[in-house]
Amino acid sequence: MWMIRDISFYKRLLWLVAPLALQNVITYSVSLADNMMVGQLGELSLSAVFVSNQVQNILHMLVMGLSAALIVLAAQYWGNQDRQRTQAVVGIALRFGLTAAAMVLLATVFWPRQILRLFTDEEAVIEAALPFLSIVRWSYLFFCLTQILIAAMRCVETVKIAFYLSLVTLAVNVSLNWLLIFGNLGFPALGLRGAAIATLAARIAETTAILYYVVFVDQKLRLRLKNLLWRDSDLTRRFVRYGLPVVIGDITWGINIAVQGAIIGRLGAPALASVSIANVIFSIIGVAVYGTAGASAVIIGQAVGSGDIEKVKQYARTLQGVFLVVGVLTGLVMFALRLPILSLYDLEPDTLVMARHLLTVLSIMIVGTSYQMSTLTGIVRAGGATHFVLLNDLFWIWIVIMPSAFLAAFVFEASPVVVFAILKADQILKCGVAVVKVNRFRWIKNLTTGDHSGPKQKKTATAKAV
Repeated sequence: MWMIRDISFYKRLLWLVAPLALQNVITYSVSLADNMMVGQLGELSLSAVFVSNQVQNILHMLVMGLSAALIVLAAQYWGNQDRQRTQAVVGIALRFGLTAAAMVLLATVFWPRQILRLFTDEEAVIEAALPFLSIVRWSYLFFCLTQILIAAMRCVETVKIAFYLSLVTLAVNVSLNWLLIFGNLGFPALGLRGAAIATLAARIAETTAILYYVVFVDQKLRLRLKNLLWRDSDLTRRFVRYGLPVVIGDITWGINIAVQGAIIGRLGAPALASVSIANVIFSIIGVAVYGTAGASAVIIGQAVGSGDIEKVKQYARTLQGVFLVVGVLTGLVMFALRLPILSLYDLEPDTLVMARHLLTVLSIMIVGTSYQMSTLTGIVRAGGATHFVLLNDLFWIWIVIMPSAFLAAFVFEASPVVVFAILKADQILKCGVAVVKVNRFRWIKNLTTGDHSGPKQKKTATAKAV
């Protein structure tokens, strides 16, 4: 039987997808509101924020890599009913994440101009971006802590907290943007500095909320400081062995996005502004795609950890059909809404026309994204084949896409729309690889086998901690 007919499976999938999708809607709505408010300051300001956020994007992908590695391993331990090692994996991810955030923070403190110059050669954009970056960089530590704890909750199927956190972020960020960018209600009109302060305040608020939930409310994982500080050399090696390809893959993807930004950044401020707008709209409309992929990773990881291989295969076949349906529907919605959404912007006509063309490209590419990304990261990677997904991404990004886009932009001087389409073409090209790999089922690996050591504290201490 190709598709599962048990309605409880789809209810479980929807139970996981809905909060993730709603969380992403609100998260990206914050970005859209930022986009629109900053856009009222002009294309230069919009471009400055876009360039500054390339630093955040690299860190974001690193943290997403750590979170994905956490889910790959911790979900299998949770499926194997091993709470202590699940807790320990969270601690490992947190130590790596906070260290990385501190390093990126220090880099932007000592070399801000040099870092911004990696993404654009327009001095006016760099000068406008420096004040924004000088404030927003202090949000990096809070961001990393929050995202890894959210991933920890997700691997035990506690997903609503992420939605509530996104509401906190929305309320704080948008209200402070309105007050501090334009100087409403007697507040100073700080422009881009106001936008940066709003972002920092929102990060602090969401970190405070997730810490309160983890310590005082959660009854599943029951994380405590002693659990997070417990060190196990075998578990650390296991995290590095299976998690490092995931982290490297997501960092590579972050570098890919940054390089894309650098290529687009050299095509002029209108191209930068158009891509910034298109990416935010794409992120909002594509929430179901990423929510489905995230939910699938949890379902597959727990199934593999439980040892029921036939169930894993049945889940994988069914999920592929779900991915295609979600992708087609998302593409149609994006194409239909691109004009109404763009009409909300007050920018130059040429910029809006370019953004419309970019959204048309993305409405096609999202179908491929929904299938290949969800299949490779939601099934294959979560099932244990972390190295394959890394190598596949490295090949398509650095051997095919980047050289082609560079030639199109700087040798053949193609239009920004053509360059953008080439940069996104791997979303379709990877589908062939995905369909072959997933249906061979050689990716199923139980990463929890072979554990014999345990934490030195009493086993009952962790289980009874409140």
